[in-house]
Amino acid sequence: MKYFHKPVFLAEVLEHLIYDINGIYIDTTFGSGGHARGILKKISNKGKLIAFDQDQFSILKNKICDKRIIFFNANFRNIKQILKDYNKQVLKNVSGIMADLGVSSYQIDTPQRGFSIRFNNILDMRMDLSKNKSALNIIKTYSFENLNNIFYKYGEFKNPKRISRKILLNRKFINTTFDLVKLFKNNIKFLSRLFQALRIEVNDEINALKKLLKQSINLLKPGGILAIISYHSLEDRLVKNFFKSGNIHGIIRSDNKGNNLSQFKKRFTKRICHDKKEISKNNRATSAILRITQKI
Repeated sequence: MKYFHKPVFLAEVLEHLIYDINGIYIDTTFGSGGHARGILKKISNKGKLIAFDQDQFSILKNKICDKRIIFFNANFRNIKQILKDYNKQVLKNVSGIMADLGVSSYQIDTPQRGFSIRFNNILDMRMDLSKNKSALNIIKTYSFENLNNIFYKYGEFKNPKRISRKILLNRKFINTTFDLVKLFKNNIKFLSRLFQALRIEVNDEINALKKLLKQSINLLKPGGILAIISYHSLEDRLVKNFFKSGNIHGIIRSDNKGNNLSQFKKRFTKRICHDKKEISKNNRATSAILRITQKI
């Protein structure tokens, strides 16, 4: 059975991403295939779509039968090497790249994946089930210092020590999502940040995003579009600074005339936030931010 959902910012992504209907496009986060289907509707028979997803079940359940699309069951962090092995001619000839970051609706709504506080199941949160590290593994084995680190960096908690201490004192009783929810008995916002921190650590999401951003420059042809949808400030800050500076450190480098050496056009770069109409149709858009830029 295929799992469909309404993709976030579909119209906006298609409006800005597809400028050459015969071009090569990359969907780095295929998920349930919402954006991919939209792209295929806009490109010509000569166009091509390359779709990545590290979750093998997302591809199996939502695979699109179309000769213009090629699937890679892989993390987008390795995108350049995978495409190089596939076809070197793709490198520097890509018209557009998009990424819809975070958890797919399919993953959230599948109880046994352990992503959601709505379902009681083993704490897993792996997007790639072939990997060993799960959220439960982190809860059971991480030191006090390591727990502090992920809750501070990825949950943006001001006092992570209290959270880490409570987990260490109760870790032998924690196995499921509800065990963690019951332990903290806190509001949805707190629990969402707690789950977010664990999920980011499990999937090494921030480092994967950095690698994607760095490699995108070498994949896009001049005039190529990069569109990223993020769902929390950690991702969005990274994307924003990369678009502005052209590097993941966010350091703006200038030539001797004071011109920004970023490989992206400042005037083209856009930030699009949700509106009430979008949220009414899709509550996943509540925290979503779409940033779009163009390679010089």
